[in-house]
Amino acid sequence: MLTTNAPRWLSISMQPLSRKLDAAYLAVFVLAVSLLGAVPVPGQMPTQAVQNEVRVDGIFARTSGVEAAYGISIPAGIYVRTGLVGGAGAGRHGVESRADFIARFSLDPFRQSRWTPYAGAGLSGRFRALADGGAKGYLLVFLGLEGPLPGGNVSGWVPAVELGLGGGARVGVILRRGINGRR
Repeated sequence: MLTTNAPRWLSISMQPLSRKLDAAYLAVFVLAVSLLGAVPVPGQMPTQAVQNEVRVDGIFARTSGVEAAYGISIPAGIYVRTGLVGGAGAGRHGVESRADFIARFSLDPFRQSRWTPYAGAGLSGRFRALADGGAKGYLLVFLGLEGPLPGGNVSGWVPAVELGLGGGARVGVILRRGINGRR
């Protein structure tokens, strides 16, 4: 506690916040900034508001796991989509789950190529048994390759694969809802 002549109710503890609280505050800040960035600007080209995906991920670390996940993303500009992914699966000591907050940058936002690379980053929380390390937060980075709409259709499910780091090495196989003329 500060030792000043200020009233006791104004005293401020100088103890640093725990790492978990710091990570929570950072996650809320990043979420708020990305959602503010997703507000449409007048005259901006309209895009699909929500893009769904289903995926299976293998996370390889000291304690590995395999998880099925569902995600949603919204446009945060022409090249970037922000989103949330939640997954659950099996780990070394039982059930595990995760929540990812991501931003994905596409090199071909107008679907001019059949296959295109993309990159992304975000925050990931892994929730495992105490024997596997318990709940922890991680920074997440990934590279991916997204495929074409099937058979020249204007909508459908698009395949993608990802490699990344976040709580371990990650490999993901994804089916993402395709958008005609957009990624």
